[in-house]
Amino acid sequence: MGFYGVIQEIRDLDYQKFTIPVFRCDWIDSSGLVVDELGFTLVDLSKIGHRNDQFVLASQVKQIFFVDDPMHRGWSVVLSMPNREYNDVIGEEVLGDVIIECEPFTRGMPNVDTFDELVGELGGQNIRRGCEDIWIE
Repeated sequence: MGFYGVIQEIRDLDYQKFTIPVFRCDWIDSSGLVVDELGFTLVDLSKIGHRNDQFVLASQVKQIFFVDDPMHRGWSVVLSMPNREYNDVIGEEVLGDVIIECEPFTRGMPNVDTFDELVGELGGQNIRRGCEDIWIE
């Protein structure tokens, strides 16, 4: 089970020869965490829990960001940052471009109407043509 939170303070524990960064976080209570029908994780940032265990080592966390959900007032969608592991060699081949692997935002995509089906329903009335900086074939 993962925990989601917001960093409130960053401290460096100084041991003379090395330092250890520690984050003090407001953790989201489990009642403020849901996964919607599309696979997005939603959090209610006002539901703070785990007040007795607010500290975590910086090496134990993963960076994410929250985007306000327009469909559910007070809830935010959790989006993860791209994995920072860069691969430029596969086997003995050196690639010209660096491959950056990103985690998907959801576990799967739902079935949606294709563009052709939408045009058929709308009769092409909402299609813009000849606009500057838009490529239309």
